[in-house]
Amino acid sequence: MPLDQSFVGRSWPATEPYQVGREKIREFARAIGATDVEYHDPAAARALGYADVVAPPTFPVVITMAASRQIVEDPALGLDYSRVVHGDQRFAYSRPVVAGDELVCVNSVDEITSRGGHDFLTTRTEVTTVAGEPVVTVWSKLVQRGEH
Repeated sequence: MPLDQSFVGRSWPATEPYQVGREKIREFARAIGATDVEYHDPAAARALGYADVVAPPTFPVVITMAASRQIVEDPALGLDYSRVVHGDQRFAYSRPVVAGDELVCVNSVDEITSRGGHDFLTTRTEVTTVAGEPVVTVWSKLVQRGEH
């Protein structure tokens, strides 16, 4: 069953705030092998102009993957997550994520297409501070493989 095209252009309410913690940034950096000092040492990060440790560029997936459940778990969309593979991820930053940030996500569906028996779902997540300051926009493409 193809994905419901009426979801294109739909947005969801902002998620609950996510408090970015220094240890979460350090754990993420270690997990991806990022050894840059600004990801681990607050003094070094401050020397580079940041308020605290700065997150590696792909850190927002921690927040946006959880937030995207608003979309992928909606039964009306028709997505069978057991057939989904991750197709693409893109980040456009207004500013880096820093420990101490309190962030919210607003999810939207930008595009749904079908090719070769597969469905392609492109989502966009606007990540801002609770005060509304833009931080990063994250696009994700999910591919629902055909049934054959």
